[in-house]
Amino acid sequence: MDRSGLIEAVTRKTANGDGPSPEQVGRIVDAVFGTVEEAGAIAEALREGVTVTLLGFGSFHDEDGEVGLRPGKALDEFVHGQVG
Repeated sequence: MDRSGLIEAVTRKTANGDGPSPEQVGRIVDAVFGTVEEAGAIAEALREGVTVTLLGFGSFHDEDGEVGLRPGKALDEFVHGQVG
């Protein structure tokens, strides 16, 4: 899934008559994950040595100069068909 696919999926999941527009979702995605021109909140936190944890999803961390994602239990179980 690329950026536009993510924006479309999030827009669909939040569409309840007063949900955010695709443009608003795009700005949020860019603010969280960043763009080529500007770092997002996750990248900025990692540069400062902060681990970013999204409960149930996982944590972004910098370990010995390598940035990675350690999936949370809920994400791991969902991806492997153990729930949902």
